[in-house]
Amino acid sequence: IITEKIKGRCLCGSVQFKCDNVFREFHFCHCKQCQKISGSAHVANLFSNAGTVEFITGLGNVQRYDVPGRALSNAFCKQCGSSVPYFSKFDKSMIVPAGLLEGTPNIVPQDNIFWDERACWYDDGVKSKKCSTHPE
Repeated sequence: IITEKIKGRCLCGSVQFKCDNVFREFHFCHCKQCQKISGSAHVANLFSNAGTVEFITGLGNVQRYDVPGRALSNAFCKQCGSSVPYFSKFDKSMIVPAGLLEGTPNIVPQDNIFWDERACWYDDGVKSKKCSTHPE
């Protein structure tokens, strides 16, 4: 069976990977921990089985942080700080931050999880003016 591959990279390009485009889950997570990890309202994470991601370059630039006493982790490029794919201790999945992909994943976002923890300003932000570039 031939599986379509999709490439991804961090902001600076030092960490590059390819993966099977066979994601089984796609969640926008609004939990407080994901807000801290991203510095934003939520993360957009794709989930696939272990062994579906292959690092092309930059594996030595990947730093992993495991939250003490929790099954929560994050991995990021030591040069630019971008989140990068990592193996989840919680459910043995590969987690791929969707914004890293240079193609279209096989699935669309399924849900907004931990909705009750969303940032207090999120709803107003979604309703705000939309600009195609930086506002004048």
